[in-house]
Amino acid sequence: MKHVRGFMFDLDGTLVLGDRMGAGAYDVLPGAIETLEALDDRGAPFLILTNGSASPPAHIAAKLRQVGLPIADAQMHTPSTVAADWLKTSGAERVLVLGTPGVGEPLRALGIQTFVPGDVCDKIDAVYVGWHPDCVMRDIEAAANAIWAGAAFTVASNVPFFATKAGKSIGYSRAIAAAVESLTNTPPIVLGKPSQAAMSFVADKLQLPLSDIAVVGDDARLENLMAREAGAFSIGVSTGVTSRAEWDAMPQAQTAHLVLDRLDELLQHL
Repeated sequence: MKHVRGFMFDLDGTLVLGDRMGAGAYDVLPGAIETLEALDDRGAPFLILTNGSASPPAHIAAKLRQVGLPIADAQMHTPSTVAADWLKTSGAERVLVLGTPGVGEPLRALGIQTFVPGDVCDKIDAVYVGWHPDCVMRDIEAAANAIWAGAAFTVASNVPFFATKAGKSIGYSRAIAAAVESLTNTPPIVLGKPSQAAMSFVADKLQLPLSDIAVVGDDARLENLMAREAGAFSIGVSTGVTSRAEWDAMPQAQTAHLVLDRLDELLQHL
């Protein structure tokens, strides 16, 4: 870790556990508060990037502060934060959003017009699928029609499940995107983890080269994969969806560079 100067942390399964709908209070995982406080004291930059897109980043940050985690609004990011940046850069001005109101808020904050199925719009530039527990066939049809008409197809997350207090919960955006892809024969562009769009976003926010960033997360297929592909330092934790035995069973070239059983073990390596 001698080159590490900044950190990206996952949320669910790494710092906290919440309920599957994101409505209740978080349970803080052991060592999370102490670790972030120590990084603050050292002046080490860090941010949080969750794959959950249901709520705006500022709303999540406020909930995390309520349980003692020292996280400013500007340090909290979701796939929609990445998507807003990516869509704006790609020139998308009108986006059909399949998701709760919080999914599209970061897009609107950057001046992107968002629409929901049933709205009237002459031309949709992109479809963006996020957390959408109330998705119905009308929504899938609207997305398919927009993609058939030339809209880009993007998705917040394509993971099958994530860690909650109750164990593994399914990722709605993956299921919805799979239905749309089956109709349109168009693979979605993933903008959350483990995409390199997300990793580039992290590097830009931390203002550090990729090689100087440590990515900390509980999912070997997300944070670990993203870090490995980017040439960043991967730190895995066994407090979420990947157990210690699963980390240890992975080939050395694919597992995390460092595996922790609780987050504050990280402090021994700084």
